[in-house]
Amino acid sequence: MKRESFFGKRWVRWTAVFLVWTAVGLFFASQASMWDRFLFRQQVTWQRALTTNLTFYYIWAALTPFVIWMGRKFRLEKKQWGKSLAVHIPLGIILALVQLLVAEALWGMTRDEPLSLYETFRAIEFSFAFNFHINFLTYWMILAVSYMIDYYRQVRDRELRASVLEAQLTKANLQALKMQLQPHFLFNTLNAISSLMHKNIADADRVVARLGDLLRYSLDSGGVQEVSLTEELDFLRRYLEIEKIRFGERLSVKINAGQDTLQAKVPNLILQPLVENAVRYGIGNRAKGGRIEISACREDDSLILSVKDDGPGLSRNGSGFVEGVGLRNTRVRLEQLYGENQEFQLSNGEGNGLEVRLKIPYHEIALAGV
Repeated sequence: MKRESFFGKRWVRWTAVFLVWTAVGLFFASQASMWDRFLFRQQVTWQRALTTNLTFYYIWAALTPFVIWMGRKFRLEKKQWGKSLAVHIPLGIILALVQLLVAEALWGMTRDEPLSLYETFRAIEFSFAFNFHINFLTYWMILAVSYMIDYYRQVRDRELRASVLEAQLTKANLQALKMQLQPHFLFNTLNAISSLMHKNIADADRVVARLGDLLRYSLDSGGVQEVSLTEELDFLRRYLEIEKIRFGERLSVKINAGQDTLQAKVPNLILQPLVENAVRYGIGNRAKGGRIEISACREDDSLILSVKDDGPGLSRNGSGFVEGVGLRNTRVRLEQLYGENQEFQLSNGEGNGLEVRLKIPYHEIALAGV
């Protein structure tokens, strides 16, 4: 069920109409008081000026809903300009006259002594000469303001729908990227299990158990785009258990994450493909194995994540390097989530090896119940 906004409630809208016309009445009451005093040399009390002008403009307040309704029924649009003008011009004249007659009738009730027929006619004649053109213009001002409000609402609604569609598209794109990563990771792990089956059944069984844990986590967090760094590192440690079973003493891993980073938001499953890439290209083809360092630190309003290995790294001219599924999807996911407020860098580390460095905005996961 769609929840109605506060300003969308009818009583709020009509209260706003009443307050606007009250403000208009107060403005012209002050003007009338000054005119009568300095131009006509009459001592008109503030109470009289206020009563006269509020009465005059409250009649327009009562007519406003009808004018808005007619304005929406006969819109001044390109396809029906002629028809709409044929309605609004005579209607504006009629309402201008009706408003003047009603105002004169109400003003007559406030006089101490009733006017004669001749005096009444002269009062109406004066009011027509003084107020008719203003009234006719007032009719068109009400139409113009109502059209501006309608146009603003249409623009706002279009922007809201566009933002919702953009968010849905981004979410769909991110989900598609994750769906690419999961089969990729699963395929590589199943290959590892197949290889271990011919060497060590016990290790293959342990890998299957750890794989079950990882798949359960992936299913539980399938619709979540961002998790805490603590959760991300927990998943990564389970993944690294599988790799350590495969490589044994050949794989050394060090994780450095400051306490001030553990509640930071990070994209779900952002580190696993980077570590997988480091294992595959930095360690997998080396008989003596190698070392991987994963670090997280905070720099002002940014979170820095890095994955380093001590493998061969990038060649000087970058030849032979092809960005695989994991790195490519990581780059695109960061762009989808953070736009230009992120960095994704590949570079040779100090000495040797490859370093993948991510820089994203620092935001903390909201704690439950807070």
